[in-house]
Formats: sequence, structure tokens, C-alpha cells
Amino acid sequence: MEAILDFFTGTLYTIAWIYILLPCVILGGLYFTVRNRAIQFSKFGYAMKNTIGKVFQKQSSSKGSVTPFQAVTTALAATVGTGNVIGTSQAIAMGGYGALFWLWIAALLGMIIKYCEVTLSVHYREKNKNGDWVGGPMYYITNGMGKKWKWLAILFAILATLASFGIGNLSQANSISSSINNAISEFIPAASEKSDVISLIIGIVLAVICAFALLGGIKRIGRITELLIPFMSIFFIISSLIVICMNWASLGEAFKNIFIGAFTPKAVCGAASGIALKEALVWGLKRSAFSNEAGLGSAGIAHAAADTKGPVQQGLYGIFEVFADTLVICTLTGLTIITSGISIDFGKSVSSELITGAFATVFGDKFAALFIAIALFLFAFSTILGWSLYGARCVEYLFGQKASKVYQFIFSAMVIVGATTSIEVVWKLADTFNGLMAIPNFIALFALSGVVAKLTKEHFKNK
Repeated sequence: MEAILDFFTGTLYTIAWIYILLPCVILGGLYFTVRNRAIQFSKFGYAMKNTIGKVFQKQSSSKGSVTPFQAVTTALAATVGTGNVIGTSQAIAMGGYGALFWLWIAALLGMIIKYCEVTLSVHYREKNKNGDWVGGPMYYITNGMGKKWKWLAILFAILATLASFGIGNLSQANSISSSINNAISEFIPAASEKSDVISLIIGIVLAVICAFALLGGIKRIGRITELLIPFMSIFFIISSLIVICMNWASLGEAFKNIFIGAFTPKAVCGAASGIALKEALVWGLKRSAFSNEAGLGSAGIAHAAADTKGPVQQGLYGIFEVFADTLVICTLTGLTIITSGISIDFGKSVSSELITGAFATVFGDKFAALFIAIALFLFAFSTILGWSLYGARCVEYLFGQKASKVYQFIFSAMVIVGATTSIEVVWKLADTFNGLMAIPNFIALFALSGVVAKLTKEHFKNK
């Protein structure tokens, strides 16, 4: 069993992320950028005007669908999470300051990749027996590439279902439980002796809330994320900006270290850190993909449920999604850490201690612990909701709607397990399955790239 786990979390993980996903993000991102005339840059203003610019306009949806904004907040719910906070912290700790630069590069390419995923998901979606719109990689593989490729769609659905339990459930519930326990202990030191009981209570409460959301279907999940995502994002952005503004004198030096560190990490992190260019590049690209999920195909499952005028209109939300998730929130997380001046032990994995320490320099230890607990709760719980939808849709594709109900029950119960158990191995396994999802998805993206280019050209010709 140990040898099997080592294979999945070591060899297979390296193959999936280093030799498949990251090269596909770079080469695929460049290829899709050229084929679609770099619309993430040339049409950026148009994309923002027709996405975030319409947030405050009244939107409605027909039966079996959600509004375009609810679709994007559901997708953001799955991506805006611990990957933005802890993932960015890990990128800096393991790859140096320059990792943030490569994170930006991956995000710029990720914008067009997610645009393609969302556009194809809406173009090839279909209605299930309940009249709900369903889509995603498994549908654009089957309906776009033909029935002979259904095995590839099945492979994607299996890998996404497995990943949903780890990265979208157990690890998120564990992050919530750990952060709340740390915050309680900061105010009531004696409570640390009852951490097991507190974790169990947290798990039960989370499971009940999760079950309530899932039983309401895509519409209820959409309504919850529509309220939760803007609130938690603004909450985190304002707090981060306060820390950065309080340390504004260090901002210029921070950007200097980021750009120098992107190519010569040892020059700013110190020769003793052992960080080379490869680490800066890999950790930046890896944590960007982990944060915004561009290339995994998962977001298309949520966007397929949108009541939208056309594929390209919804695809623009994919551009906005990566911009908001990575270029805004991840950047603010990184600058908050770097400008705060806290000591970083480069080359060693971290959790939430860096961002907590950064906030503590301005707000104090107790408030920082409480703030991170609240932020991680909102971030992680939204991720649970987003991935619950992804897993349910994949199970529905594989076994039918009745099976998806069973999945929802099991998914809710596993939240309790995640809140009360140490799950390092589960996190690594889920990370591997997450990376493997990209293989069938990128095969489809390359095969159907001409369809995206045609839809894009027609839209901007007739808009």
C-alpha cells in the first residue's frame, strides 16, 4: 500500500503536473491565444464590460438554469479558496519571490484556456431529464469529438469525481476546522484540549449546511455563491490593501524582488535558500493552475448551466474568472506577505502561517488569527459547494441522476471526516487526480480549437 501511495503521490503526480499540465498550459495557452487573436488582451475591455460591468444589472434565468453571474460565482466558488491564500504562500516559500511573476504569466495564458473551456461547455451542453442544462468536458468530448471518444469523457468524469472528494471536500473541511481551532485557541488557550470535540461539531454543522445547499440543486447553489463570493472577495481584498498600504514604502522593493527573483531567485532569496530558476517557474505555474483551475475543465460544468445568449458571451466570464481569481486575489496575497517584511524560511512548505503573520504586523496576533479563520472558512466552504456540483454532474454523466443523489449524501457525510481527520495523503492523491483531469481535457481542447475560433470570429463579426 505504501508503494502504491508513493507511486500516486510521487511518480504519477510528477508526470501529471510537471510533464503534462504545465507544458500544456504554456503551449496550449500560446496556441489558443494565436488562434483566437489574443482576445484576452485585445478584447479585455469588452470582456470586463460584458461580465463584471453587468453585475449590478438585473439578471433572470429560466427553469433548469442559473443567471450568467450565478454561473461564474459558482465556478469562482470552486476556485477562490485555499489555493489563493495557502497556495500563493506555498509558491513564495518554495519558489521564492519570483514565483509570483510566473504565476502571473500562467494566469494570462489561463484566461484564454478557460475561455475555450467555457465556450465549448455552453456550445455542446444538453438538457437532462429534469430539464436542467448540463455540460462540461465530458459533454464536449462526446458531442464534439464523437461517440468513439466517449471513453475519454468517461475517464475525465471518473478522475473529476475522485478529485472532488479530496481537493473539493476533505482538504477544505480540514482547513476550516484547523483555522477555527487555531483562532479559538488564540482567545481561549484551554480550548486546545477540546480540539477534537470542536472539530466534530464544526464537521457536523458544515455537513448539514452542505446537504441543505445540495438538495436545492444548481439554483440554490447559485443563489448562495452569488451572495458569498462577492462578500468574501471584497472582505479579503480590502484587508489585504490595508496591510499593503501600511507598508507602501516596501512596495517598490517588493516588485523589484519579484522580477529579479523570476530569473535569478538566489539573488533575492539568498544562495542558502537552494531555490533555482526551475523552482520559481514550476511553483509559480503550478500554483496558478491550482488556483484558477484553467486547463482542468472543471469550471465549464458550472458555466454550462447559465441562461446565456450564446457560448462566447459566457466564455468571456472565463476570462474575468481567471483575472479575478489569480491576477487580483493571488497577487494581493503575495504582495501582502512580501511587503509585510515577515521572515520566510525558503524551501520549506507552509500553510497559513505566512499570511497570518503578515496580517499580524498590522492588525495584531489575535485579530489576524480570527481574520484568517473567517477568510478560510468562507473560501473553503465555497470551494466545497462548487466541487459538490462538479462531482454530482460527473456521477450523473456516468451512472444517471439517481446515482448523483447518492453521491450528494456521501459527499456531505465526508465533510465530517475531513474536519476531524489528518488527511495529508488524501490531499496529495486529490492533487494527482486533479492534474490527471487535464489530460483528457486538453486533448479535447486541441481537437475542438477550430470550433472555438469559428464561434469567436462569428461573435465579434456580428456583435
